[in-house]
Amino acid sequence: MDRHRVIADLMDRYGTEVLHLAYSYVRNRQTAEDLAQEIFIKCYEKLDSFEGNAAIETWLYRVAVNHCKDYLKSWHHRKMLVTGYISSFITAKHSGAERQYFEKWHKSELIEAVFMLPIKYREMIFLYYFKEYSQGEISEILGLNLSTVKARMVRGRELLKNLMTERGGGDGEGFEKDKRSNA
Repeated sequence: MDRHRVIADLMDRYGTEVLHLAYSYVRNRQTAEDLAQEIFIKCYEKLDSFEGNAAIETWLYRVAVNHCKDYLKSWHHRKMLVTGYISSFITAKHSGAERQYFEKWHKSELIEAVFMLPIKYREMIFLYYFKEYSQGEISEILGLNLSTVKARMVRGRELLKNLMTERGGGDGEGFEKDKRSNA
């Protein structure tokens, strides 16, 4: 296995998704970019530990989630003043298409409400609705029991619905019940 080629392929295929995942944890563009780079470095270093029992994408997301959680527990994060909001994600450095994408993402009341959720519910909503993983896949990625994932999904949808109602961004319909068949 050519380690350089595998990591380059992972970065090409999943770089943006890993960046968005990291951002969903830290809510700061620069920090998310740093974390995404660290995640791919960690994957490069740990590639030999990938046993092939799961899809490499699942392994990558598990590494990413664990790295983000470790960062949130770190001294650096706890002592750092977290400034900026989704708008910090939009800077002049972005190309036109990328800027339009992030502006659309930023304006979404739903996204803002998701970012207001506690992390344990935010990661469920993000992985399920935005990354379209099944609850079983989320269980594998996060290393949680399926029953824990299901319970957090129910509570996360309930909190999201309440946030959307409070913010006047709708009544939260669509998150009240799980309409997907692969639950």
